Amino acid sequence: MPTISRFYGILIQMYFGDHLPAHFHVLYAEFEALIDIQTLEVIRGDLPGRAMALVLEWAQQHRGELRRDWELCAQNQTPAKILPLP
Repeated sequence: MPTISRFYGILIQMYFGDHLPAHFHVLYAEFEALIDIQTLEVIRGDLPGRAMALVLEWAQQHRGELRRDWELCAQNQTPAKILPLP
């Protein structure tokens, strides 16, 4: 599972050949969540409020890159790294 971005202790990852809908995995301490790329809604899991706000801010800025990385992972190709929040 490639890590495509890392910021403030938050890891953003995608699995190769993962199930639909297009999403990314977020790991933060003992928390994990799956976020839909299109809607930015939580599919499963939970994060603390501040961490969720940071992830959603980041995802809004990089939605196109997330879509491209999803397509790469669907084809079992290595996704590109995405810049973290400053």
